Amino acid sequence: MKKLGLVVGCLLLGTVAGAYFYHAESFAPAVQPTLAPKPDAQSSPVSEHSERTGPDHEHKPSETSASHEAEHDHEKEADKLAMATEQIAKSNIAVQPVEPGVLRSRLSVPGTVIPDRNRVGRVPSKVVGTVAELRKRLGDQVQSGEVIAMLDSREVADAKSEYIAATVNLGLQETLFQREKTLWDKRVSSEQRLLRAEAIFREAQVRRDLAKQKLSALGVSDESIASLKSGAGELKGLERYEIKAPISGRIVEQLVDIGTPMGGEGQAHELYAIADLSKVWIELTVSPQDLPLIKEGQHISLNGTGNGTIIFTSPVLNQDTRSARVIASVDNEDGAWRPGSFVTADIAVSEEKANLVIPKTALQTIEGQSRVFVRTAEGFETRQVTIGKDDGSTVEVLSGLEAGEPIAVENTFLLKAELGKSEAQHDH
Repeated sequence: MKKLGLVVGCLLLGTVAGAYFYHAESFAPAVQPTLAPKPDAQSSPVSEHSERTGPDHEHKPSETSASHEAEHDHEKEADKLAMATEQIAKSNIAVQPVEPGVLRSRLSVPGTVIPDRNRVGRVPSKVVGTVAELRKRLGDQVQSGEVIAMLDSREVADAKSEYIAATVNLGLQETLFQREKTLWDKRVSSEQRLLRAEAIFREAQVRRDLAKQKLSALGVSDESIASLKSGAGELKGLERYEIKAPISGRIVEQLVDIGTPMGGEGQAHELYAIADLSKVWIELTVSPQDLPLIKEGQHISLNGTGNGTIIFTSPVLNQDTRSARVIASVDNEDGAWRPGSFVTADIAVSEEKANLVIPKTALQTIEGQSRVFVRTAEGFETRQVTIGKDDGSTVEVLSGLEAGEPIAVENTFLLKAELGKSEAQHDH
């Protein structure tokens, strides 16, 4: 038993001693740095990396850097939008180059659309008569000089008859005068007879000319006058009187019906009102304090779409409203501006040049950034731009574009929608 206890004790003593030396070696690295000199701050990262990797360790890109590159390529691909030329034209996507331009400071004023007074024509009846035929109706388009109505008029019939009679008499008197002249040359007739025949002939000329002028004053055309004949069979329809359109345009008022008496006291004097609405006026109301900023020739913009020019500023203020009357002329080929409607006009009161400008319609906000669509051979690509001043319709470009680069300026929202679809399909 004593030998067995001695053996167990020795074993326990050896185990404790081994554990002591093991812990001493484990704590040794923690104590050594306090005694060793400090390494160089610039070279320590390199030496530590060398110690970790070893001289024979080959450097390889990490999975994180590879994913960043893939994400960058995906973003570059997502900025491009393939679109055929036919599709661009079908979508009415207008493209124009980036150019220098002008930014205009604008003043907003209310206005009313009215017809251009130089493009309104009234169709009167210059004779007393009755409406026999209406060839045009309300809303019809007419051309200048086109026959649009017919009247039956005794006054016209009398004037035509007088002209025909004067023409026949002139022919007769000319024949008699030529006869007397021949006889006088042969000394068969007296000079007195020749002079009398000449005087009657000259008087017949005057009567014929007066009858012609009377027809012209009534509005009978030279062609109608020339077509009048002296034969009995040609006298039918002398009472018919043609009414012609004074201007080209659209009939906006029809004031009579068939059978309406015209031209007399208390009777109608106009048949139609014609308006050419390819141009209209905008009557603007400008306050006295803003009037010094307004000048004839300044450009205006209507509701952000139509464009026009100020053609008149009244020198007199309205006594009731104490405002000045300003008239602007606006193109209206598509008929968008209807007389009587109210509009808001932005008047360009000052101008400032800019190195590069683009229409505001060219801008789209994508992921919180201002972007434009630059035309490429394959379609379009989005380009982030830095914008500057804005006059409401035009924007200054500070960076992101070069002069001459073609960009989409109309219907760019369609491109934005297509870009969103393309990105969604790419993500899937």
